Amino acid sequence: MSADNRAGVQRVLLITLGLNLTVLVIKGVLGLLTGSLSLLADTLHSVTDSANNLVGLLTNRLADPKPDQDHPYGHLKYDAIGALAIAFFLAIACFEILKGAVLRLFDEVTPLTLEGPELSLLLVVLAINLLVTLYERRAGRRLGSAILIADARHTLSDVWVTSLVLAGLCGVWLGQTAGYPWMAWLDVLLALPVALLVLRSGWQVVEENLPWLVDHYAVPAHAIHDLTMAIDGVVNCHAIASRGVVGRQLFIEMHLVVEPRDVAAAHRITEEIEQRLTETYGPVRASIHIEPRSHSSDRLSYGEANDDGA
Repeated sequence: MSADNRAGVQRVLLITLGLNLTVLVIKGVLGLLTGSLSLLADTLHSVTDSANNLVGLLTNRLADPKPDQDHPYGHLKYDAIGALAIAFFLAIACFEILKGAVLRLFDEVTPLTLEGPELSLLLVVLAINLLVTLYERRAGRRLGSAILIADARHTLSDVWVTSLVLAGLCGVWLGQTAGYPWMAWLDVLLALPVALLVLRSGWQVVEENLPWLVDHYAVPAHAIHDLTMAIDGVVNCHAIASRGVVGRQLFIEMHLVVEPRDVAAAHRITEEIEQRLTETYGPVRASIHIEPRSHSSDRLSYGEANDDGA
């Protein structure tokens, strides 16, 4: 049975939400004061940070690992659904940034109102984002939470975005100081790579969580086969299937042929297999079907040529 880590995840999300709201306010005020497109786009990115935390808090309450009558495999996939919601918010942010940049390209370049204190505040924002990223990633790995790890990646993209925006605004500020107003175009041009960074973060979240939702295999069949065949009394292992997340909750099925002919001895072997699987991959719910020797097969998993379903 997977441990219920929801209380710890909720605490991390609440702390992160407070920090992200602080960042959002600072960026929003600076964006309005300076008129910077790239900074306003970055503010939109930070809006998704806070929205992600709220989505995470909601899905975290639903992601109970304990099975019930209606959900015999538990509710952990709500966590992955929350992570995909983060990717959806990232896609919206990417679209809005690109739209703003394209519209600004057809307008006359607008001078920005920039001073040293505004740039210094962006350094504070950068430090907060970096702190949130490290904190969430560490907590996500410790608690085995997909939503925290996905949100940490999102916040890390915010670190890169803010760094890029800060570099561009420094260039604009230096251009204004040196009498080169055309350097204000840096603000518009830097909005484009900001959008690409946001899009990349969203795609990584999808890649990590979609396989879980569509029941892609969690552990290669040959790895489960090798572990099982190393146990005394096992003659054959085939029709292997797995799904779930390694280290959090796995569901493994297999057909097994064993040397002993009595039920009690065969049962002891299956329990040893379950123990080895749990020691290797974390919480496991295994379904092992004992078969006679006549049903031995060299087809480890499903979908292989001439698979007879044995």
